Amino acid sequence: MELSGIDPMLVLDDADVASSAEKAVSLRIRNAGQVCNSPKRIIVDRKIVERFIREVVGHLDNIKVGDPLDEHTAMGPLSSVDAAKSIKTQLDKSIRQGAVLVPYKGYDPTRKGAFLMPALLRNVEPGMEAFDREIFGPVLSIVTARDEAHAIELANNSRFALGASVFTSDKKRGERVARQVDAGMVGINTTAGSTPELPYGGTKDSGYGRELSDYGVHEFTNPKLIRF
Repeated sequence: MELSGIDPMLVLDDADVASSAEKAVSLRIRNAGQVCNSPKRIIVDRKIVERFIREVVGHLDNIKVGDPLDEHTAMGPLSSVDAAKSIKTQLDKSIRQGAVLVPYKGYDPTRKGAFLMPALLRNVEPGMEAFDREIFGPVLSIVTARDEAHAIELANNSRFALGASVFTSDKKRGERVARQVDAGMVGINTTAGSTPELPYGGTKDSGYGRELSDYGVHEFTNPKLIRF
């Protein structure tokens, strides 16, 4: 049973800032942000957070939101008008709680219908809507970490634990950090995506059991025991 989550993306101080920022944006706007295991809390080391935000803004500047049948469109509408209204409500609440909305070229919060421009929030902290609850839409929530240990602490500060990702130039460091992040799946310099051959699922309130791979097949079997 998979019950979604508030997946953290940890960007450590030795990460490739340009590459990790590009991946954060592309993964967050995929399917208009309506992806259960896309990065939702982007936890960035304070040494690189300003550069990271500038890179993110640069990518957001070039995103076209519109007709999904247009080949130049990067992001289409959400699943419904109600979904867009719900996300706007969460955005407004997060801002009232102290999160800061970062503007970028072309940002238009007045888009009508089910269309919603990607939003970039910074200064997100525990206790805020954008940190504690899943925003199932194109919102990038930037959380600043003092150091590696603080980044892990922030990542684990959630009742949900579906997937997570760690971005670093040191794979051994990435593995060490990944082992300390409480999540059912952790990707290093990538997200914990879904592929048929690998088990998929979370821990805590993100569910239990696994789908896909041999683990998923066994969910649909009934082992028979004959005992003497």
